Amino acid sequence: MRVLAAPDKFRGSATAASIARAIDAAARTVGSRCRQIPLSDGGEGFLDVLGGPNRSTTVTGPLGDPVEAVWRFQGTTAVIEMARASGLSLVGGSDANDALAASTRGTGELISAAVAAGARRIIVGLGGSATTDGGLGAVEAIFPVARLSGVDLIVAVDVMTAFTEAAREFAPQKGATPSQVDLLTRRLERLAQLYQERYSVDVSDLAGAGAAGGLAGGLVAIGGRIVSGFELVADELDLLGAIERADLVVTGEGLLDPASFDGKVVGGVVQMAEEVGVPVLVVAGEVADGVGDRVDVVDLVDKFGRDRAMSDPEGCVRQAVTDRLG
Repeated sequence: MRVLAAPDKFRGSATAASIARAIDAAARTVGSRCRQIPLSDGGEGFLDVLGGPNRSTTVTGPLGDPVEAVWRFQGTTAVIEMARASGLSLVGGSDANDALAASTRGTGELISAAVAAGARRIIVGLGGSATTDGGLGAVEAIFPVARLSGVDLIVAVDVMTAFTEAAREFAPQKGATPSQVDLLTRRLERLAQLYQERYSVDVSDLAGAGAAGGLAGGLVAIGGRIVSGFELVADELDLLGAIERADLVVTGEGLLDPASFDGKVVGGVVQMAEEVGVPVLVVAGEVADGVGDRVDVVDLVDKFGRDRAMSDPEGCVRQAVTDRLG
């Protein structure tokens, strides 16, 4: 049997690459061949699945402290993962974050570094942000935006949230109180007007512009274009071709819920495989109620218990896939 390991990360417990290796080990245990293609939809892990870093730049972190942010530059293409410069993990999570002050300036500094290095195509993966600044910090760091002339700025997102809805949708996850959410929403509404006046681009209701607290909208205002993070990664890695050559695709993520089928890795893999008639096995850390009947899925919490599923996801994935293939 030819198995394709094409998982997303298990957020907070395992990378997509380590889960893919666990699937590979299971396949080899039962005598099957396996190809590993770890995936991302634009969030954490985006840089690693597209080749990994080969550059490092000191930039302004989300709360103003300097951070060493890695990125990739090959040929004329740069790959940037905004979480490496402006991510919530850099400040120690939501409890340590200042939701009002958090800035995307460091991401803009990475984009500027890529332009200075000669990049003509810049891919920015959005996800895992500490910020709800509408991308203003990044835009200010890139100024003057004429520097982007002739540069294809690609903004890879995994949500279709509108710019002015970004605070209501995501700011509470970044430590914002209800009153701060209201303040951030008003700030985004004013910023949308500013972008309209300054750059003649209306981002207020643009689908996906609210990704990373509105960073997507800010980058669109200065010439970027929004794309599906999953579709971009799938194209870059020729995922469809790999699926067509497989007898079974094994994918997965930490939590399988309805959102998993809306622009995310698992939903995208399932749809691709269905289109070419290849069966799919989903291995999830945990499965939300009412979702398990949509796909062939193994729930690791249900099978191994929460403690083991959280502490040893790779071992659980290896055992679950071995059992299924066997």
